Amino acid sequence: MKKLIAAATAFLALSGMQAPPAQPAPLQLWRLDCGEFQINQYGAFFSDTFQYPEGPKTIVGSCYLIRNGSRYFLWDTGLTDRLVGRSFTTPAQTLKLKRSVLDQLKDINVRPEQIEMIGISHWHFDHVGQAKHFPNAQLLIGKGDVDALKADPPADKDSKEALAHWLEGSGKLEATIADKDVFGDGRVMMLTTPGHTAGHNALLVRLASGPVLLTGDLYHFTEQVANRGVPPFNHNRADTLASMDRFDRIAKNLGAKVIIQHEQADIAKLPAFPQAAQ
Repeated sequence: MKKLIAAATAFLALSGMQAPPAQPAPLQLWRLDCGEFQINQYGAFFSDTFQYPEGPKTIVGSCYLIRNGSRYFLWDTGLTDRLVGRSFTTPAQTLKLKRSVLDQLKDINVRPEQIEMIGISHWHFDHVGQAKHFPNAQLLIGKGDVDALKADPPADKDSKEALAHWLEGSGKLEATIADKDVFGDGRVMMLTTPGHTAGHNALLVRLASGPVLLTGDLYHFTEQVANRGVPPFNHNRADTLASMDRFDRIAKNLGAKVIIQHEQADIAKLPAFPQAAQ
């Protein structure tokens, strides 16, 4: 019997036969509800060329959970969950939040400690609000945004407080300066797209059904894509336009499904929670 096994092994080696390559782990993408915003004067708020009409416009906030086999990555964390069930109004906008990220994760049996990494598209308060609930996760965020929050004074005190666990040295932090391969297998990539903020990133997710591109806040709604609308509060206008060009070229070259994270019509391109895109 030993001779037969040895002979078979030798034959397989000589004939070049190899075991089939291992199949990649399943990749899934869930969209999470992370807020709603009524912008009171969205023309002035979102265009520095007076592109859009005056008057209110409602946009949404969305976050995304990605599962790569047994590993979990959370993209953006939305408004603070102190807003759940109530609204907050400023002269510029009214903010609302129906459910927390933690509450939604319970629906798909994901515990906070299972989140291995959090990716933040940029430092604005409506993208970092619930990060503190995942202290064991490594935070991935552009270095330009880290520098903005560590500045004296910081770019935004509330955002700095939301990320204090990582900014003050307690949590695991990676300040990215280039595109970041999140899992090391090329299927989930943070794409450096500065302009809205100094360290802004978009996200590429290569699902089996086709690639998906999440904008962060490179765009806020559909009209911006054709009009190249640049909000007056963006960090750098020229960088914004260059990042829009890069993003659009990637989308075209890959045939990717683009999801503008604040655009209701775009997030509806993905399955409704708790279903996942695959």
